[in-house]
This record gives sequence, C-alpha cells and structure tokens, in this order.
Amino acid sequence: MTAAGRVLRLLGARGETLAVAESLTGGLVAAELTSVPGASRSFLGSVTAYATPLKRDVLGVDGGLLAERGAVDPEVARQMAAGVRRVLGADWGLSTTGVAGPEPQDGQQVGTVYVAVAGPSGVEKVTALRLNGGRADIRGESVRDALELLAGELGENARAQDTEQNGGNGCLQP
Repeated sequence: MTAAGRVLRLLGARGETLAVAESLTGGLVAAELTSVPGASRSFLGSVTAYATPLKRDVLGVDGGLLAERGAVDPEVARQMAAGVRRVLGADWGLSTTGVAGPEPQDGQQVGTVYVAVAGPSGVEKVTALRLNGGRADIRGESVRDALELLAGELGENARAQDTEQNGGNGCLQP
C-alpha cells in the first residue's frame, strides 16, 4: 500500500480529515492523495501557496518570520500546517516548503526541504530534509516524506489513544 493509501486508511478508521498546504510540491501531495479511490472521505482539499505572500495572507504564516527567514524554514512549515488545518477546518494539516532548484532560494541550498504536520491535541512536528537529485526527484521525495511523516504521526497518535483508553502501556499481561 502506498503512503497516501496508509494515510487515508488511518484517517478513515479514525473518522478524521486532512488538509494540505504545499509550496515546492505544487499540488503533488494533493494529487497523490486523490489518486486513491475514496480519498474524499478524509481529504478535504489543499492550498498551493507557491508565492510567499500567499503563505502569509491565506495560511496566516507570520509576515515578520517570512521577512526575516524567508519561506524555506521549519517554523514556516509548522505555521503552514497549522494554518491550512485552521483555514479548511481539518483535523490534520500537512505542509511542504523548500527548494527544488535549480537555484538556491532564501539563502537555502537546493534540496533543503521542511515538511510539517499539525493535528489534534496540539500535535505539531517538523522534519528537515536534505535531498539530492534533480527538481523532479526532490519534489517526489518531498511528497513521499511528507506522507510518511503524517502516517507515522497517525500511527503514534492511535497507539497513544489506545493506551489511554485501555489504561496500559500496550503490554499484554498474563
């Protein structure tokens, strides 16, 4: 099963929804998700905020942060994920921002990528990637890594919820 399929299966089992904010991937995460039959049960939609002002004006990323650090920054990725979650009313937000090339951007080298997830109960996680290859390779790997990050968080969150509901640490007692 693909990462998109796992994400959608986990979201469906939980009755939760997802929204995506994309920059360098330009809609590829949304395309990967919508290639899975039944995606509409959990995937609400996406914002392709390719231009920096859209990150501020649509997703609510702090303008001072963007001016100081540029769009390729872990905190920008975190705010994008939280912003798309808020704007589209989803349980989970996922974001991508980075430099696919061919030239550096905002002082960041080609292959510098940040993917982030924001979810219920204050869940927020950002992963920094240093990817190699051409533009298509970097964008494709960013999609895979973003979906894997979310799948991991959904799995961890599910295990934590199960432990809380069952009052244990996940170990079976004889």
